[in-house]
Amino acid sequence: MIDHLGFPVSDYERAKAFYLKALAPLGYSLIMEVTQEQTGHDAAAGFGADGKPDFWIGGEGALNKPVHVAILAKDRATVDAFYKAAIAAGGRDNGPPGIRAHYHPNYYGAFVLDPDGHNIEAVCHTPA
Repeated sequence: MIDHLGFPVSDYERAKAFYLKALAPLGYSLIMEVTQEQTGHDAAAGFGADGKPDFWIGGEGALNKPVHVAILAKDRATVDAFYKAAIAAGGRDNGPPGIRAHYHPNYYGAFVLDPDGHNIEAVCHTPA
């Protein structure tokens, strides 16, 4: 089981502002931020729900290839809200909310590219 994940971003403050808005509909907020002095390298921000940071970004610089992260949504309306919030925060469409039957009949997801091109998804697996 994964406890948390993290990846570097090219512009830490821009990415932090994006994720503050894009992840809010999923119940995620900024839980913890650590400084360069605390880590011995670049600052990092941990987002999560219920007080546990499990989604981290760090200011080490951009990756040469994008990552894909899917966050579970409680229902389809939450997937829709994530998509709208992420686009409003400056994300780019990479697949609007909808059924992805090639995964399974109830796979309802939305995909948005963050400012670095990382593919961030919200997904719900329950029937409508």
